[in-house]
Amino acid sequence: MGNFLTFFDTLKYTLINTWPMLVLFIVILTVVRLSNVIINKEKFVFYQDFYRLLGILYILLLYYLLLTTEGASRGVNFIPFTEMTRYSLGSKSFFYNVIGNIALFIPFGFFVTGTVKAKKISEITIITLIISLTAELIQYRIGRAFDVDDIILNTTGSILGFAIYSGISGIASKLPKFLQNNIFYNILAVLVLIGIVLLLSIALFGTGWF
Repeated sequence: MGNFLTFFDTLKYTLINTWPMLVLFIVILTVVRLSNVIINKEKFVFYQDFYRLLGILYILLLYYLLLTTEGASRGVNFIPFTEMTRYSLGSKSFFYNVIGNIALFIPFGFFVTGTVKAKKISEITIITLIISLTAELIQYRIGRAFDVDDIILNTTGSILGFAIYSGISGIASKLPKFLQNNIFYNILAVLVLIGIVLLLSIALFGTGWF
């Protein structure tokens, strides 16, 4: 339960520091997209645009978490599994540094797989290695640690995201025809949106449930 509370504390801190950027980007992207639909009379499919918007907002939050939050450590680690194995299972440090680095890139694998239509684990692995390595090099350049374990964990999370997307796509392709239309997916997108709003409400304001 302590880790669960800490997760929401971290989410709350992140949102408090990024909400002006997120709100501005949401408004900009929504206005531009709707204007494009109206002016060019394009077809508007809610779940598709909602998916793209979530992907963009995730990238913005990923940038903030990787490059703007303060890092406690400095230095370089080129030896795989050195850092991640020194944390006790279930400890706060294990949760943040191991589970956190994996979880952080699960959405990355999910969104990138859907965007580039990746079919193989090797494809998403190469993309993630390039992105994660770049982030580690930038972190080192701005006075934080370079850790090869972070790259391994990020890639693991991305592969899990790839697996989740592939699994959902496989299930969706076997659904009855009436469940493969835009109306059904739009309803699912609305439910996801409601869930996100509730999650953010808990993180920002609290409800006493946790």
